[in-house]
Amino acid sequence: MATRAKLNVYAYKTGAQLGDLFGIFFEDLNHAADGGLYAELIQNRSFEFDPIDHQDYHSLTAWEKVERGGGRASLSVESITSFHPANPHYAVIEILEPGDGVGLSNAGFNTGIPVKEGEKYLFSVCMRRSDSFTTPVRVILEGVNGAVCASAEIIADSADWQKHETVLTAGFTDTACRLVILAGGQGRLDIDRVSLFPEKTYRGRRNGLREDIAVLLADMKPKFMRFPGGCLVHDGSLNPDDRNSMYRWKNTIGEVASRPARRNNWGYNQTLGLGYYEYFQFCEDIGAKAIPVLPGGYDPHHGRIVPIDELGPWIQDALDLIEFARGDASTKWGRVRSSLGHSEPFGLEYIAIGNEEVGEPFFERYPYFHKAIKELYPDIQVINSSGPFAAGGEYERGWASAREHGSDLVDEHFYQSPEWFLANMDRYDHFKADGPKVFLGEYASWGNTYYNALVEAAFMTRLEQNAHAVGLACYAPMLCNTGYVNWKPDMIWFDNHQVFGTPNYYVQKLFMNHQGDRLLHIDAENLPEMPEAAQEPVKGRIMLAAEKSAVSYRNITLTNNLTGEQQVMEESVELNDDIEGPVSKEEGLRSFLLGETELRDYTLKWTARKTGGVRGFLIYFGMQDEGNRLNWEIGGWQNQDSTLSAVIDGRGSCLTQSLFTVENDTDYELELHISGRLITASINGIIINQAEDRLPEIQPLYYTASLEDSSGDVIVKAVNVLDTPLPARIELKELRSASYKAEVHELSGIELNAENSFADPLKVSPSSRTITFEGNSFDYDFSGHSVTVFRIQHS
Repeated sequence: MATRAKLNVYAYKTGAQLGDLFGIFFEDLNHAADGGLYAELIQNRSFEFDPIDHQDYHSLTAWEKVERGGGRASLSVESITSFHPANPHYAVIEILEPGDGVGLSNAGFNTGIPVKEGEKYLFSVCMRRSDSFTTPVRVILEGVNGAVCASAEIIADSADWQKHETVLTAGFTDTACRLVILAGGQGRLDIDRVSLFPEKTYRGRRNGLREDIAVLLADMKPKFMRFPGGCLVHDGSLNPDDRNSMYRWKNTIGEVASRPARRNNWGYNQTLGLGYYEYFQFCEDIGAKAIPVLPGGYDPHHGRIVPIDELGPWIQDALDLIEFARGDASTKWGRVRSSLGHSEPFGLEYIAIGNEEVGEPFFERYPYFHKAIKELYPDIQVINSSGPFAAGGEYERGWASAREHGSDLVDEHFYQSPEWFLANMDRYDHFKADGPKVFLGEYASWGNTYYNALVEAAFMTRLEQNAHAVGLACYAPMLCNTGYVNWKPDMIWFDNHQVFGTPNYYVQKLFMNHQGDRLLHIDAENLPEMPEAAQEPVKGRIMLAAEKSAVSYRNITLTNNLTGEQQVMEESVELNDDIEGPVSKEEGLRSFLLGETELRDYTLKWTARKTGGVRGFLIYFGMQDEGNRLNWEIGGWQNQDSTLSAVIDGRGSCLTQSLFTVENDTDYELELHISGRLITASINGIIINQAEDRLPEIQPLYYTASLEDSSGDVIVKAVNVLDTPLPARIELKELRSASYKAEVHELSGIELNAENSFADPLKVSPSSRTITFEGNSFDYDFSGHSVTVFRIQHS
């Protein structure tokens, strides 16, 4: 009989503090704020939508003119004498014939405005009119078939702007209502600041958050929340008054009417109704520490740079934010916070400067922020950046900057295939405890299936085991409105009236709900021996390509480095992907198959020239099919990078990156050396990228253990990525023989490709039960493809 596997948990042998390890990240993409967490039901409430935000937008986006019962009116938008200069536009209804009412309607988000029978909705509007001061203005919620769901009347009896409020109670449930504002009488009616909130926001707050989404987040019990981004932090102009400015926190506080509409860099409008005050408030409500991210005076997307001698106001913004969060009412910004309704400080322990920055300009400016913050607030943990790649020149530049200037944490971001995560479980094993810690501020495997979540759970056990070096980690992105998708995968999906957590959500929730405070030593005995993964050499087809560029490749040779034999693969190849519309073979080619190689050690050399387009050169190698290959892209992403990437089943992983820009009409000598799975890429004789494309070496079980100080509970997490069940004994070393009980939370018995949905939101979600045992050990069968959490306590 085979010897049973065993996990030994040493209940008194504690290790690193887990601190604030697992948290969440909020960025307003995928309409995560407006149309999402922010509970406002009216889209374009102040008539501020603009083509700057999105090419299809205009000031009446989501609005329509309404004329009933013979009524006639004109509808326009003006900005001459607005309710507030920060939002200058307002709608003008000229009543030509009143009929049964004229006005306008709003379509809301997704399918419309969702309402529930018997629930109350808080309506407000700013109005003024030129005549008919005693004629009521009707406010109606109409169902999809025109049925009146709720209505109220408002008397707009002034030629000056006045704010009006009323409550609408829904007479039936409908997820596709529209709001209609109807006027009678004669003259002109001006309308601005149209707003509709459910009374039932999270914790009942005015200008509050959508309850169902907020509850899912609160239920996770995250240790922190990073906000407000993400790329929207630094992508924008340097002028805070510009509509397309970088995200400036002072624009997001105070009266909602005073918050200027801005272009969201994900291609839509951002009202800023959900701003810094609301972020801090929500963090406090759910017990999460705030981690605000501020721009560092550099936009890597467009090369906008604040001169170093003009950094003062940007640095002061960071210092003022800390005072806003931590200062008492005797300080300038503490007094501002207090005036908003929060007299006590929020507290603040972390602040991040920059978001996945690349390029020397950021790292020239970061030290000025770091020094100023530490001089006034030495206890604040300052977070540096290491770019959006898992390795390479900019990644190393970020870590070098952090070490030089004493950053407390370094923000790492990577989105990779599940196979990359499985191959890099040991990523942080050799990071040291005495330097800056890792803040894994954005990560995910490509997908929302159970397989993705299973692999991420295994990776999280290693994050926990490396808490000596990993301080913080959060999955990203967090939220996505199904009607406005910019990016996927995402942790939580929703539309205008329903929401569900993905399998990834339930893994994150398990790890947050059962994090523990201190690592416990845990080791394993008698685990099955795994066959050593064959690190097969990179071999397969080689293809030259072009994407958004016109290029020529010449003098293409392949050398067998073991024999010295060289062959000419092609004399010249012309590729053109720099013309509008579909490309036919007669017009030009996007790719050219050079051939196939089975060599273990070879070098490909060629001369490349770009004659047009916005990107550079592209080569596929080790190619099995379109969805399984390796890429070397030179001049990718706005012609700024040279990257080596691996694609498995259509899911890409950037192995390494360095900055490089391809100039037009310039010859480049390119060389790609493959030795086994080690890839070295050179340009003009200089190595630009080097990486090992590791294949997964899956362990029979991934595990970790911790102690929760407040309860004394011992927490054990185990992930079985394999499809084979693993019977094991869990032994609590150093604990006396006694009666114990263990909560067991488990994901198992689930198809790897299973996903949650609105129709089946809990298809992938953990089951929970309690077991009891005598002594100090118990037996447990870890199912194949399972995530298991034990919370063990005295009976």
